Amino acid sequence: MDLRVSGKFIAEQRKAKGLTQVKLAEILHVSEKTISKWECGNGFPDTTLMLPLCEALNISANELLSGRKLVGSEYKEQAEQNIVALKMQQEQSSKFLLAIENVLGYMSSISFMILIFVASFCELATGWRIALICVGLIEFLVGILFCLRIEKDAGYYECAYCHNKYIPTYKQVLFSMHYGRTRYMKCPKCGKRSWNKKVINKD
Repeated sequence: MDLRVSGKFIAEQRKAKGLTQVKLAEILHVSEKTISKWECGNGFPDTTLMLPLCEALNISANELLSGRKLVGSEYKEQAEQNIVALKMQQEQSSKFLLAIENVLGYMSSISFMILIFVASFCELATGWRIALICVGLIEFLVGILFCLRIEKDAGYYECAYCHNKYIPTYKQVLFSMHYGRTRYMKCPKCGKRSWNKKVINKD
């Protein structure tokens, strides 16, 4: 998907409907700046705004993703291409988030250990020792909570029994036993507990 092509298409369809950026922004309950960003190819409507935008411009989601009007058999062919492109984009996004999780996890752990080392072995007043330990602990906990949030949202977990792929709740991820990115959780489909592996796509 080319953001510049999609942006130009949004601008063309808006003008064809006789709408200003301000009026379209009012219809979608967003700022005029957001509409301008889309039309300049510097962004794209999120999933909650795609259908309202299509309705306002009298186009299909497939046409919005393609950046042009589609007719006949071309519509189905382009739909399949858009689905593949979106799937690839989602997989790349999940991989990127999981890479960030690794970096954040290591940084939080290393920073915590450095602060504990300084508080334990450097000649400091008791108050400073306590402060360093508290800062290190808070930083570590915040980092881990962010890592868990990323792990929950990026990709899916696959049940070892029925192979259902699902996104668990934050509570499940927070309190489940785990090794690496494999967690002992209850599958929402078959109801059995097993070691569920993290997978990137749902196919």
